Amino acid sequence: MTCRPDPHGEAASQPGELSPADGSGPHELLRYRSAQGRWVLAAMIVGSSVAGIDSTVVAVALPAIGRNLHVGFQDLQWTVLSYTLTMASLILLAGSLSDRWGRRRVFLVGLCWFTVASVLCAAAPGIGWLIAARAVQGIGGALMTPASLAIIEAAFQPSDRTHAIGTWAGFSGVSSAIAPFLGGWLLEAGSWRWIFLINVPVAAAVAWMTQRHVPESRDTSQSGRADWTGALACVVALAAITYAIIVLPGGGVSSPRFVAAAVLAVGSSATFAVTEWRKSHPMLPPAIFRPAQFRAANAVTFVTNGALGGFAFVFIPALEIIAGYSPVVAGSALVPVTVVTLLLSGPSGQLAQRIGPRPQLVAGCLLCTVASMLAVRLGPHAGYWTVVLPVAFLFGLGLASLIPPLTASAMNSAPDSLAGLASGVNNAVARVAGLLWIAALPPITGLTGASYTDPVQFQSSFAQISWICAAAFACAAVLSAIFITGPGGPALAPRPAVVQTPVPHLACPIAFGPRAGTTSYSDSSRKPPRKRRNSPPSRVSGGEGGGASGSSRPTGSS
Repeated sequence: MTCRPDPHGEAASQPGELSPADGSGPHELLRYRSAQGRWVLAAMIVGSSVAGIDSTVVAVALPAIGRNLHVGFQDLQWTVLSYTLTMASLILLAGSLSDRWGRRRVFLVGLCWFTVASVLCAAAPGIGWLIAARAVQGIGGALMTPASLAIIEAAFQPSDRTHAIGTWAGFSGVSSAIAPFLGGWLLEAGSWRWIFLINVPVAAAVAWMTQRHVPESRDTSQSGRADWTGALACVVALAAITYAIIVLPGGGVSSPRFVAAAVLAVGSSATFAVTEWRKSHPMLPPAIFRPAQFRAANAVTFVTNGALGGFAFVFIPALEIIAGYSPVVAGSALVPVTVVTLLLSGPSGQLAQRIGPRPQLVAGCLLCTVASMLAVRLGPHAGYWTVVLPVAFLFGLGLASLIPPLTASAMNSAPDSLAGLASGVNNAVARVAGLLWIAALPPITGLTGASYTDPVQFQSSFAQISWICAAAFACAAVLSAIFITGPGGPALAPRPAVVQTPVPHLACPIAFGPRAGTTSYSDSSRKPPRKRRNSPPSRVSGGEGGGASGSSRPTGSS
């Protein structure tokens, strides 16, 4: 970031200094309560909310899109998967590019890219056009996501950053709660196309605020060229794997489409692995996976986020098609998840500091297991208070218990030099998990073609998906109990961080790591860990993959 600890513990400018919005030269870091500080926060809150709201309302609009364009469920899958595919594949590279080329510049490019793609989505004459436009939209989202939080960390003085990040995360949660109402209202008042067109005036306002008030920043310490080969191989590999998963249940392993996709997936995956192994500045250095705790935390992340993504993908359409809910009511069903997670993630992160991550991980997975099992009761005319609310509330409790210590486990197990990359990898694993589970669950439960329009068939498939997700959460609880260690392996200095939850665009600020003045011990060694001073904070919610950077700042929960 733009400030690093000097040998005396004070913040000093790094080579990549802030410059004012007009680029006229170096500029002092901002105070939280300054006029320009408020403008910066407003621009980043509204800008990053555009992508989050869009992801939420598209889920609400899937049945309407299917009816209007006369398409089957696989096409609706790709409407979501194409966006997630490009976002998950490119978010690590995008974080690195924002550090290299300028965070404000990359954010503006992503915003304009996302807006143009939104117009293309709204104008889509058919499902093929819509899927392609959504893939382009995901590229814009990947550019915006890491840059928005990086701008806030780079722009504010160290003593104000935690407050600024907390405000950004809190308003992100508010936008998540508002999104279903907005999407449902647009669907009932007009057409599903309006959910994309609404982005245009919002993006124009954000572009004006960013251009006028947000200072530029970059990390000039980065060297080497961007890993374009690795990024392209990653996109092709994930696309081929996703396609192979979708076509396998219908065609079998001998299907020409499956064979072609499998061969392409193996070839591109091998290309990606060789590229990352040999490249001097890879997008995903293999060394990041050496700590066993990091591998275990990301394995649990893959299982839990995959199950959550797969469940959420079918839950809202199921409320509309099976239970007969309106788009507004169906979209709002997950608001309690957002509210509970937002309120309790901070205290959950603090509790994990005292008792270690394992108990909360197991408890959170089991709560999500029970929630998935209760969802099986969803049927025609299901009552909101008796059927839907208990599911949403338990998922909220489970996520609040699960996500902060899980992310902390991944972060605390990574070397300091790879802290920023570790946050990006954990975020990318969560997105890839959602991508693959959304691709796999509908076809293996018979939710293909026009079957989603039949409430009886949808209810049968949804029940199967709920049981599968319940089993996955139970397995994650076992993995956590066996492989996640106690209070943290190598102890790190306390780090404020922003944890990205599986709820669309909900980020919660927490502090993790040992408290100041306390001593932490790992399960594997009873010796006091080495002391680390002036450790940089971690950027957890974005996909910053180009070398960690940051500044020391006071510790405490956000």
